[in-house]
Amino acid sequence: MRIVLSFLLALLVAAAVPVHAQQATDVTPSTGEIAATTVVGRHGMVASQEAEASRIGAAVLARGGNAVDAAVATAFALAVTLPRAGNLGGGGFLVLHRAGGEAVTIDFRETAPAAATATMFLDAAGNADPRKSRFSASAIAVPGSVAGLALAHQRFGSGRLTLAELIAPAVRLARAGVPVTGDLFETLTLAERRLGQWPSSARVFLKDGRPPAEGDRLVQTDLADTLERIAAQGPAGFYTGPVAEKLVATVRSADGLLGLEDLAGYRAVVREPVRGTYRGFDIVAMPSPSSGGVHLVEMLNILEGYDLRSLGAGAPAALHLEIEAMKLAYADRAAFLGDADKVDVPLERLLSKDYAAELRRSIDPKRARPASEIRPDSPALGGGGADTTHLSVIDRDGNAVALTTSLNFNYGVGLVAEGTGVLLNNTLDDFSAKPGAPNAFGLIGGAANAPAPGKRPLSSMTPTIVLKDGRPVLVTGAPGGSRIITTVLQVIVNRVDFGLSPADAVAAPRLHHQWRPDEVLVERTMPEATLRTLAAMGHPLRIGATSGSAHTVAVTQDGVVGVADRRSRGAGAAGD
Repeated sequence: MRIVLSFLLALLVAAAVPVHAQQATDVTPSTGEIAATTVVGRHGMVASQEAEASRIGAAVLARGGNAVDAAVATAFALAVTLPRAGNLGGGGFLVLHRAGGEAVTIDFRETAPAAATATMFLDAAGNADPRKSRFSASAIAVPGSVAGLALAHQRFGSGRLTLAELIAPAVRLARAGVPVTGDLFETLTLAERRLGQWPSSARVFLKDGRPPAEGDRLVQTDLADTLERIAAQGPAGFYTGPVAEKLVATVRSADGLLGLEDLAGYRAVVREPVRGTYRGFDIVAMPSPSSGGVHLVEMLNILEGYDLRSLGAGAPAALHLEIEAMKLAYADRAAFLGDADKVDVPLERLLSKDYAAELRRSIDPKRARPASEIRPDSPALGGGGADTTHLSVIDRDGNAVALTTSLNFNYGVGLVAEGTGVLLNNTLDDFSAKPGAPNAFGLIGGAANAPAPGKRPLSSMTPTIVLKDGRPVLVTGAPGGSRIITTVLQVIVNRVDFGLSPADAVAAPRLHHQWRPDEVLVERTMPEATLRTLAAMGHPLRIGATSGSAHTVAVTQDGVVGVADRRSRGAGAAGD
């Protein structure tokens, strides 16, 4: 039954009988590649990077849990089923729109240990040493995921389900084991060397020093025990007591900095969201230490001055304008962004429509502008692999959650804390080791994002909710390191400006520019004719890997649509 959009959520509230979700056929974009799968339902929807975790979240909705409950259950399940990115030993961000109109965010980004210093990732000559910041235990930050998920449940859950009930499915999966197929098989094979260098990791993820065979089961008994302790004791079961002691002992034995006081003192923080408007829609996104919300709004403000719809979806002229907006925003990211609790961030100016108009005047609609001409005196220039995971949820009452978590690299630093099953992050690489020195994603920054005790490194994670007339119409986000912000931008533009279906908005080929290096990273599915035109406009192009996997939930005239971005094998959406 087709219904008018403005009345859809009222229908969801009133409906009392669950309707089974329907799985639609895969969407085939113009390139001919299958890139997204949709699920349509009337009540609630969960889309995440792993199908079993999505089903667990949908089952929570069916039991009367709200969007926060479902997101928490899904996130804990991902720590088992998607160990390369789902986690207890990392951190992330949650953006929540409540049906009554309130919007809040929860910052559970990791923090630097008390022993961190501004020069911790420099060698004896004063140069940035990527080995220290990416591959050593010195890169391990204080984990935030457990605190953040527990705080979300405590403050904003439905009250119908306990934390233990939400964690129980993850415990069962960890004890029974999950099949090593698809994405899990491929990533364990690729991570063999990094996991194998740590005996505690090899015992969990390798068999006789080799990756498990396809079809084997990955059993994580220690992780199940840790999850049970959290279920029984809440965050205290992770941040104090035996689990905390094992975390610290493992990190210290590998010459890392984590201390018991760092764990005991960690706190997730409820923050006001970053807000913006775009063509009559409201944007609700994550504030610092995410750079995503600020610069998503900044890019949308720039693009709002152009009639993109008349140019057409995927048209080189439209893509050119998006690229130019990306360059400007990422230059500002490098110059100004850091942990706003520790440094001054000119937030009001960066989010201003007037500032966007000023930036827009510097864009030539016909020619690419060299990156060297944009902020040539930036403090980020000196002198003056990756994985994350995202899930989206809407419940029958109109509550919406966008949740992104990360270990930074696939499997983080690769180290499992002995006796806990917890994979540890290498998030401190997201700091700027030195002005002008790129991190693993090629991003540079200045003193605003230098390491310091208790400081939260800048992140590109961009969980986002788009509202119309106060109601959620799009919940999205993505993994992908520095490409996260531009992925979210393109999903929104595809949906709002070009009117693409949710699946087509996600499936469309993507591109990315982050100011430095001066190149446009383009997915292989981009049409060749488009590439030729962009190159003729002066854009240096590099064909590269896929940009994120934007698992998205949208409210449409046909119902609530969950979109699993098939750039990630095993992704799935599920509704009750």
